[in-house]
Parts: sequence; structure tokens; C-alpha cells
Amino acid sequence: MTPLSLRSRLLILIVIVLAAVLLPLGVLSAKRTLEEVDELSDGRLAQAARTLEVLVGRIGVEQLRSQRDARLLVPSVSNHPQELTVQGRTFESEVGFQVFDRDGHLLLGTENLAGLPNTHAADGAFEDVETGHHEWRVFTLIMESENITIRAGERYDSRHEITRALWIEHGLPTLLGLPLLAILVGWAIRRGLGPLEALASALARREPGSREPIHLSDAPTELQPVLTALNDQISRLESALDRERRFSADVAHELRTPLASTMINLEDAMASAQPDEATRSALEAARACLVSLARRTEQLLALARLEVGAASGPRSRVDLGELALEVIDELAPLVGKGSVEMSVRELPDHLFVEGYGVALGALLRNLLENAFRHVPQGGHVELAIGSVDGMARIEVVDDGPGIPPDRRAAMFTRFQRGVDTHGEGYGLGLSIVQRAAELHGASIELLDRHGGSGLRVVVTLPAA
Repeated sequence: MTPLSLRSRLLILIVIVLAAVLLPLGVLSAKRTLEEVDELSDGRLAQAARTLEVLVGRIGVEQLRSQRDARLLVPSVSNHPQELTVQGRTFESEVGFQVFDRDGHLLLGTENLAGLPNTHAADGAFEDVETGHHEWRVFTLIMESENITIRAGERYDSRHEITRALWIEHGLPTLLGLPLLAILVGWAIRRGLGPLEALASALARREPGSREPIHLSDAPTELQPVLTALNDQISRLESALDRERRFSADVAHELRTPLASTMINLEDAMASAQPDEATRSALEAARACLVSLARRTEQLLALARLEVGAASGPRSRVDLGELALEVIDELAPLVGKGSVEMSVRELPDHLFVEGYGVALGALLRNLLENAFRHVPQGGHVELAIGSVDGMARIEVVDDGPGIPPDRRAAMFTRFQRGVDTHGEGYGLGLSIVQRAAELHGASIELLDRHGGSGLRVVVTLPAA
């Protein structure tokens, strides 16, 4: 599972915190508002009953009894020819009232509450009553002086609509606002983490071996200690690497002169004297050891040059075809004195890459030298340089023993040799090739030769 980025973690945590705060607050606010609405509606019912109490007192009980005897009821608003409509909706059918005498006989009432029985509730009591398909909220008021009971009722339909409206009013902005808030928070986080992205870009643009400290304009206070520690660490690391590179270069350079002098003196001794067979054999063995040691020294010096000097200057356009001809001319003595045949299968006139000529020359030279030194007598080495899908490709093929697949990754380690090598190799060639490839962002593949035993080395790097 891919770990989340710092930006994604901050965004998720902030959205969770906002939701954890806003949603409960919205629910509590909606509940509190609904409680206030219920209290207001109950107060309106009580006020309507008080108003009806005044009217009943003025009409008189006897007149109400006479209306009851005549079976007169207040007509339902739903049957009224001029019912009150507000914004396309009729509200009068959702309210009603009843007036009972001391015996529980209905004296006056709206038709929508005509069938609602008297529950003999206490004075000032609120109750919920169901009739038909509706539920009513009913307030009871008792006129002690007249022994009259007044009941004012309101259907819960209007309250339910208020409830739904309040939930929508409180919940919809939160539900719609959270995604918008997440987008705005994401934008703010991206802006806030801009200095970190600038730091990453500065590190990516940094040239290998550069000792310049990293500077960020308008870096926030929290990032200043990170920059200071990072610059100190880079300085210490570069100093340590520089000391190691200088040591390798100095050792390799200091060994070249005494080795060359010793070899000259040894050859002079062999030429001037007439040693016996045992002495001559010992001198030849000593000379072979010196040649091997000189070869190792040359490889160490080449590796040190790659580490110290190859990538210190600017990149330039390098013609791989021309570079290959120079390397082949340089290796002509090695090809001429051996019994290994070399051929060039493909060599373009102009194939340019952006890089370091010294490093690319060392790469190509060590690929060919490795091939020459690891093929048997009468073997064959083939070189091909071309372009594939916009990438430059160098391919060196030999018919030697090859490298088993399980050992190929280890062959890039310094001083690693194949199990069936021939010649004077010491396991530094592929290390030099790998380092040169790293300087150019190139890839190296060790493959089997097509059609038989052998090794096929393919280096792919970006073309200019």
C-alpha cells in the first residue's frame, strides 16, 4: 500500500476535525431550534385558547347552548369558499378549536375537530391526540366561572414541515460546505507546503559534487532549522566524499610511478643478463604480477577520475559514433596482439547525448576491455551503437562463458569477477561502467547472447 503524502494526511485530518466539530454543532443547533419552535407553537396555541376564552365569555353560555340545540357548528375552512392561502398553501385546515360545557357536550367547534372526544385534560395541559390520519397538538383551557372547557388544536403537519425545513437549513449547508471546505483547505495546505516543494526542487536541481548551500527565498521560520541542518549535513558529507576520492586518486597516482620504474628496471635486468631458465621464469612471473598490478592501478585511477573530475564540469554534446572510433583506436594494440576478433555491427555517423565525454569514454572502453579479457582464444567481440525509441543504445556482445543470472547483480560490486574469467581482470570494469552510467541516468542490462553462450551488455541512455 502506497503511503499517503503529507498533504493528503493534513487534508484528511483537518476535514475529520472540521466534521467532528461542525456536525455535532449543527445537530445540537437544530435540536435547540426545534425545541424553541415547539415552545413557540405551544405558546401560540395557548394564546389562541385565551383569545377564544374572551370571545366565549362575551357570547355567553346560553347562546352557545342554543346553537348546539340547533346543531350549528363552525364550518370547516376546507369547505369555506374564501379560505386563506399563503404562498400557495392552505393553513387554516391545520388548526381548530372545541368548546365543551360542564357535562362534556360540544357547544362549538370546527368541523376538523368535531369528532375529537373530550379527554377531560387538566387546565393548561398540552396533549397529543390522534384522529383520522392526523396527529394533533391540543391545549386545554377551563373557564371555572362558566364551567366551560376550551380546546385549541394544531395538526403536527406544519410542525413536521418546520422540522424538515430546519434540518435542511442546518444540514444542507454543512453537507455542501464540507466538500467546498475540503477544497479550500487543500488549496491552503498546498500553499502552506510550498516551501517544502521548493526545497525538494532545489535538491533535485543540485549538481553532483556541488558545495553551494541551499537557499530559499522567504523560507518560513519553521523551515530555517531544517535548511541549516541540511546544509551542514551536505557540507560534511561532501567533505567526507571528497577526502575519499582524493585518497583514491592520490594512491592510484602515487603507485603508477614506482610500478612503471620497477617494470623498466626488471625488463632491463632481463635484457642485459643471461639468467638460467629458473631465473627467467621467476622474472617473467614477477613482470606479469607487475603488469596486473599496473592494470589494477589504472582502473582505480579511472574510477577516481570519474568520482572526482568527470561530473565537476558542465555537460556537453558527445557524439557516440566519434567517441567509439577513438576508443577502438586506443584499444587497437590490445586487439592486435590477441587472438580475439572484433567487429562493429552498427555505428551511426551522428548520435549525440548530453553528458561527460571522459565518463562515456571510460564506459565504452571498459565494456570492450572486459569483453576482450573474458573471451577464450579465437573468440569474437561485437560492438553496436544505435538509437531505439529516442534513446541511445550501446551494445557489446561476446561469445565468452557469460555470467549466470544469479550472479549478474553482484558483478557491479568492486573486485567481483566471473567464475570462468580469462585474462587479467580484477572486477573493476563493471564498477566503472556503472558509475559512468549513473552520471548520465543510464540503465545497464547483462543479458545472454542470442544463439549461444556469451554475454550481451546493453546500456541505454537519453539521446540529445
